[in-house]
Amino acid sequence: MFALESHAWTGGLGLYAPDAGGWTPARAYLMSAAQFSDVAAQEMYRETGSDLDLGRVLAEGRATFGPGRYETLACAGNLHEHPVLTFTCAKPPRAAELNGPAPDYLRHLASGLAEAHGWDARRIAAHLARRPGAADRWRAADIADLIGSPAAVARNHA
Repeated sequence: MFALESHAWTGGLGLYAPDAGGWTPARAYLMSAAQFSDVAAQEMYRETGSDLDLGRVLAEGRATFGPGRYETLACAGNLHEHPVLTFTCAKPPRAAELNGPAPDYLRHLASGLAEAHGWDARRIAAHLARRPGAADRWRAADIADLIGSPAAVARNHA
């Protein structure tokens, strides 16, 4: 879903909604707990250098560190015996303020989907246009025009 407002992208943030059901295409990076803590602290607008206590998210599947955007950690399962952790908004999807994503953010997400999953522009556009927050603001055809051909999507990522 896309909700709230990104300071960097000037549109809706991409948020993982673990209770929404269905599936979410993703990309995973193998990193240490310290590396993950550093990335999470940056997204939470906190000082880096301190490890987060990951015990609760690993045991319960979710841990909230504050009320702001990306201040809730969620465990989406395991991949090759490693927990798949991400950060998201503490608000449930129905309570989050939906907001359409900016064009540059859509291009960024499209390049990741093309590289990680080999999706073509049409499939990417259809997927992104169905997400809550984008569905009311973007048509799949407009997203496809925005991101261009599969080759252009891959070039945008490079």
